[in-house]
Amino acid sequence: MSSYDLEQNQPNRLRREELACDNDWIVDFLSRLQVGYVATRWAEQPFITPTTFWYDPDSHAIYFHSAPVGRLRANVERHEQVCFAGSQAGKLLPSNVALEFSIQYESVVAFGRLRLLRVLDEKRRALYGLIDKYFPEMIPGQQFRPITDLELKQTAVYAMVIDSWCGKRNWPEQAEQSSDWPPLFTSSAAS
Repeated sequence: MSSYDLEQNQPNRLRREELACDNDWIVDFLSRLQVGYVATRWAEQPFITPTTFWYDPDSHAIYFHSAPVGRLRANVERHEQVCFAGSQAGKLLPSNVALEFSIQYESVVAFGRLRLLRVLDEKRRALYGLIDKYFPEMIPGQQFRPITDLELKQTAVYAMVIDSWCGKRNWPEQAEQSSDWPPLFTSSAAS
């Protein structure tokens, strides 16, 4: 088996092109996805942080927040390059061939640079976008108190400026089966 050559393959290039999704699908997926994962590093040690997030198509950036002090902020201050990922799973897909067991899934991976927001109005806009994603029916000043300047100073808000991304969807109704082995029940019978 040959090794993967990152120099000749861009990080967002999919090995199975038939599963690739277009930009519209990626934007829709990010609007539905509840939790994403941001990968940062400290020297050679990688870290993954789960987070709620908001994708803003106008700035082509992913926004999220964290504590003002901690591992994430320390990592980002040393290395601005980050990776973001999110996925959803469907049914488990059994097979009568060991190497064909699978799962329905869809996912997005994005590569970019993380920037700590420092301007209060920019932080406020990002946090309201985040609230609107998860609670679109709620209006600041009506159902909840608007964000104060003091609260903005007590949280770190980040914008991941996206350099590249890819979406992938593998959602067959059942896994591949072999005709050389007794047939296996379909995935719909297993769920």
